Amino acid sequence: MKTETIAIHAGNHVDEATRAVIQPIIMSTTFERGDDGGFPAGYIYSRSANPNRHALEHVLAKLEGGVEAASFSSGNAAGMSVFQSLQPGTHIIAPDDMYHGLRNQLKNLFAGILSFDFIDVNDEAVLQQHIKPETGLIWVETPSNPLLKITDIKKVVAIAKANGIKVLCDNTFATPICQRPLDLGADMVMHSATKYFGGHSDLMGGALITAEKSDWWAKIRQVQEMGGAIPSPMDCYYLVRSIKTLPYRVKGHVCNAQLLAEYLEQHPNVEKVLYPGLPSHPQHDIAKDQMLAFGGMLSFIVKGDENDTHNIINKLKLFIKATSLGGVESLIEHRATVEGPDTKTPRNLLRVSVGLEHIDDLIADLEQALA
Repeated sequence: MKTETIAIHAGNHVDEATRAVIQPIIMSTTFERGDDGGFPAGYIYSRSANPNRHALEHVLAKLEGGVEAASFSSGNAAGMSVFQSLQPGTHIIAPDDMYHGLRNQLKNLFAGILSFDFIDVNDEAVLQQHIKPETGLIWVETPSNPLLKITDIKKVVAIAKANGIKVLCDNTFATPICQRPLDLGADMVMHSATKYFGGHSDLMGGALITAEKSDWWAKIRQVQEMGGAIPSPMDCYYLVRSIKTLPYRVKGHVCNAQLLAEYLEQHPNVEKVLYPGLPSHPQHDIAKDQMLAFGGMLSFIVKGDENDTHNIINKLKLFIKATSLGGVESLIEHRATVEGPDTKTPRNLLRVSVGLEHIDDLIADLEQALA
């Protein structure tokens, strides 16, 4: 089946009891045992498994081309389950511009338990230099947040495989509509389902999708079940519903982002636009090779200082000054402020989650704010 069909049908079934064309929400926390002490429906307790979560995980796995998915209460919970699954002393190589929430997890919660280096994973020589005997995982984030760097997944995978190291790709910005890292050799994919999967800024969730059912995956499943950082049946139901429109929503985001990036690149008050769909992007050729589309996120650097960026934001009427991304409404934020004192983000950079408003209205709003 094609992606659009998978998105609609892989997480849905006709209810056997009522013949309803949409599956019901199963709120029960526990399930009846059979006469022999077993569980006829296969469900025991909703922390371990739930029909709505099963439907969500099924469609997530199908969309990414994986064999199985595990869903969590947030993207941070999904990422943390990976770190919790690793043996103490494991060394992780991660991007120097890794999403700050997960970078801070490593620095503040796993210091002394895991070791880690934040490097330019796009530099092959630097990557090779940082591989140690205890290196167990290379974390890839492409496109990156908020610098929109593109990492050559196949190149990183080749280096990792030669050294017996696993590769995980944070695919939140791209979604499986724009990029499928498992097809490029990655072992696992992570998502903040809060973003494009939810798509309407009203749900939280996280997900991991694996290429194979390994011992590592079994450990992650243990962390999910025993740790209990799971989405509610209601959240699972609404995420499945949102995913049905994911392919068409992402196409709209991509179209608007490309047009907005082209407009900003020509603006006299903009120093630089960071969007992989622009030929000026330093890794544009890699993006063309490994991405199916270029995504709905962009950043731009204004000609001026931090005060100028705040002045621009404060004049905007349609763009909402807020954190997060992937919703139907366009959001903008001064990312360096959000990330804190150790940020590597330029002080005159603005990150934009391009929504589904009419492009003419978005351009008009930026035009008056940049004037």
